[in-house]
Amino acid sequence: MRVIAGDARGTKLETLPGEEVTRPTIDRVKEAVFSALQFSLPGARVLDLFAGSGQLGIEAISRGAASCVFLDRDRRAVDIVTKNCKAAGVFDRCRVAQGEAEGFLAATKDTFHIVLLDPPYHHGTLAAILPAVANVTAPGGTVLCESELAADLPDECGGLHKKKQYRYGKVLVTRYEKERAE
Repeated sequence: MRVIAGDARGTKLETLPGEEVTRPTIDRVKEAVFSALQFSLPGARVLDLFAGSGQLGIEAISRGAASCVFLDRDRRAVDIVTKNCKAAGVFDRCRVAQGEAEGFLAATKDTFHIVLLDPPYHHGTLAAILPAVANVTAPGGTVLCESELAADLPDECGGLHKKKQYRYGKVLVTRYEKERAE
C-alpha cells in the first residue's frame, strides 16, 4: 500500500494484518475517491474516521488538505497511523486519536470540509453514524463513504444529500454533500 499522488507520492504505508482491523482501499478506488475531491482538497480540514492505516487521510494531505484528524478505536491502528503520518512527512498537519467514533463526534467542536468513512463492512455502521457525521460536516462539505455493495444508505440525512454512488467490484463509494449555509 502506498500514497498514490501529491507531495508524499510513493511513500509506502504499513497496515495491520487481517481485514478485521484494517481493509486497505485498493488504488483504483482511492484514485476515484480523490478524483471526486480534487477541487475540494486544497486547504481543507479532513476527518478520517475509522482510520485503520490512515491511508485515506494521508492521501488527502499529500494532495493539498491543510489538516487531518485520524480516529480509530484500535490502539494498534492508531500506532500504525502515527508511524505512517511520520513516514509520509505529514505528521505536523495531523492529529491522531484513539476512541469510538460516536463519542468523538458527540464531543468535538471542530467542523470538517471532508469526512472520509471506511468502517467495518456488514454492520450497518455507516447508516447509524451519518446523523452524527452531518453535525461535524461544514456547510458545503463532502462526506465519502466506502462500503459493501449491499449497504443500505439514506438519500438524505441531517443536511447531507446523496449525490453519487460509484461501484468498483465489491466496493461501493457513496458521496454526500452538505447543504451550504444561506
